[in-house]
Amino acid sequence: MKITYYGHSCFLVNVMGKKLLFDPFITANSLAKDINIADIEADYILLSHAHEDHIADAEAIALSTGATIISNYEIAMWYAAKGIKNYHPMNHGGKWKFDFGTVKCVNAVHSSSLPDGNYGGNPLGFIIQSDEKNFYYSGDTALTLDMQLIPMFAKIDFSVLPVGDNFTMGLEDAVAAAKMVKSGTVIGVHYDTFGFIKIDHEKAKNIFKNNDLELLLPAIGETIDI
Repeated sequence: MKITYYGHSCFLVNVMGKKLLFDPFITANSLAKDINIADIEADYILLSHAHEDHIADAEAIALSTGATIISNYEIAMWYAAKGIKNYHPMNHGGKWKFDFGTVKCVNAVHSSSLPDGNYGGNPLGFIIQSDEKNFYYSGDTALTLDMQLIPMFAKIDFSVLPVGDNFTMGLEDAVAAAKMVKSGTVIGVHYDTFGFIKIDHEKAKNIFKNNDLELLLPAIGETIDI
């Protein structure tokens, strides 16, 4: 399964021939200045919550690619009102079978408001199940015991977790989350973009290694095979 990291919490996963783009925040991210969103192909755009650092480029990419936006009801309908034709509203506990596999929405503990001040619903995490692999993207969240439920729904091959602290889980909590979801491999996101969330990469990897876990921190624009 190929995964391309576009900085902050934005990544693209190729699943069963479909391209799933998560939380696109690229043009406003100075660290991703070499990424041209016009070059990004997507079949689906999954939005974990309404904060601008997770949705900033969603509209532009949806319009250029025709991708379907998958998010909570409030966010999906906000985009529908803006003229986006392809959208699929979901909510906590729900799942839906798409042409690449199944998406299940799970709890995330965070805040969520749209850039114009509208209510952005409650933040989501996503479990993606496919015939290739299963993975869990927590979205922005605190560590929560709800994560212990994840292995009941699917065997997780890898997880995508925030590691930057301050606004989300930090490294120690991400280690605990990985153990709860029984995921030996973690792709770290939501770090380095702002001063509040800068991390020491080697220290971060060692914290995971000392807990018999692997932390991957791909470079912006890098594609990895997992």
